[in-house]
Amino acid sequence: LQFLYFIGGGKQMSTTTHYEFGGPFGALMTMLSLPVVICFLYVSCTEQGCVQGANVQDVFTSYGRVPEWDEVFDLKSVGIVMGWMLYNAVLFYIVPGPIIHGTKIEAAGKPYHLRYKINGFRCFWVTMATILPFFDLSFIYDDYLKLAFATVWLSIVLSFYLYATSFKKNAVLAKGGNTGNPIYDFFIGRELNPRIGELFDLKELCELRPGLIGWVLINIGLLQKQIQLEGEASWGMIAVTILQGLYVVDSLYFEKAILTTMDITADGFGFMLAFGDLAWVPFTYTLQARYIVVTGTQAAPSDEFVLGAVVLSLVGYTIFRLSNYEKDQYRTDPTHVSVAKLKTLDTNVKGRKLLISGWWGMARKINYTGDWLQGLGWSFLTGTGSIIPFFYPIYFFILLVHRALRDDESCTRKYGIEIWQQYKKHVPYLFVPYVI
Repeated sequence: LQFLYFIGGGKQMSTTTHYEFGGPFGALMTMLSLPVVICFLYVSCTEQGCVQGANVQDVFTSYGRVPEWDEVFDLKSVGIVMGWMLYNAVLFYIVPGPIIHGTKIEAAGKPYHLRYKINGFRCFWVTMATILPFFDLSFIYDDYLKLAFATVWLSIVLSFYLYATSFKKNAVLAKGGNTGNPIYDFFIGRELNPRIGELFDLKELCELRPGLIGWVLINIGLLQKQIQLEGEASWGMIAVTILQGLYVVDSLYFEKAILTTMDITADGFGFMLAFGDLAWVPFTYTLQARYIVVTGTQAAPSDEFVLGAVVLSLVGYTIFRLSNYEKDQYRTDPTHVSVAKLKTLDTNVKGRKLLISGWWGMARKINYTGDWLQGLGWSFLTGTGSIIPFFYPIYFFILLVHRALRDDESCTRKYGIEIWQQYKKHVPYLFVPYVI
């Protein structure tokens, strides 16, 4: 990796020495541990047994074991994953969609706009129409770990490709991924928006297509497996499939909103996002559905409990969607009737104001609160018999806190400490009004 620093380009941004995630050592440990976490979550609930309550030590003392090589790798699974990636790439090109400009990006003092083809929502429905009628997806349950590790191998290979190509001439580098330390930069990502051709943006594609749509297909495959095993699908399985499907469809319908996020505008594309998009999302976010298949309808919670979990998830989704809609609408057209009367705080950044009323006057990250609540509802659909299906809200809480702290630091630099502190006086709560 270090050799490429002496032969490559990509000098558009000056080298930074600011580290996150514990610096190079933390980045290395994260890269080594994440595949292990996926494996651990799998062995923590199999036909041999599931963690009861919070007794995670049972995995090591009772039924847990290190999977054999042929349990985590076969060429068929690799072929399926590679074919799935190719399928998504082909759909990107052949499915029509509007071409829009993304957010203005500063690079070496020269602002520019990238163009994006927005067709993720249409690609989702084309995928459902071309796969569900013709393929039995229940095999996903049987080959779950093999498919998971095939995505791990893919994300590693993709990360090496992204790192190597970031040294091409005139590559625009992400500020945080240009430290000069090859391990850290490989993890964070050096190039800001790596592309093949004019419109095929690798980061935006991976953020929304293979992992998110794959998440829905995995859930459907697990639902089909439960019907095969027990003759019916439980209400919890039906609910988790629909609610998580709603979340994915929402993300794809509002695809253009992602163009304003930190992932697109600030973070480079390296192992962190590649692994998260392709391996972590589809094979940790489907924990609830897989747990329901393993434990069976006999262990399913009562219908009343499932209904309560559905209500909690829908409340979270409503907060998430309405707050994000308000923010996106204001960014798109601040004169729109739905946002024209919102109070704002002027900043020293041309054309940028900070919302201090409406949803965004309640808490600075009110959308995160809604996002977390709906995830908590998904987990409650499995009952309360094990902590394993609750891995998602536990992990997601840590992720959202970290994101909020990163954003706070970034906005302090962007707007200046005086204006940012003034904003925080107007909106003192981070997640929950009058609480925190």
